[in-house]
Amino acid sequence: MPIYEYQCQACGRRFEELVFSASAPTPDCPDCRSDKVEKLMSAAAVRPAGTPRGSGGFAPPGCGPGAGRR
Repeated sequence: MPIYEYQCQACGRRFEELVFSASAPTPDCPDCRSDKVEKLMSAAAVRPAGTPRGSGGFAPPGCGPGAGRR
């Protein structure tokens, strides 16, 4: 289930919404309840090679490619 980023055209609020289906309707603005909301293009989440899943992109020392080799 992807999280999409939206911006309200009426009040300018940017917000994120967890979407359960690609065919789900565009949500209303959580602030002003306007239906004039557009989906924004978001940056893709990229995990560097060798970084443990769930680490947020940061690997503790000694983790990753070549760890433990001398």
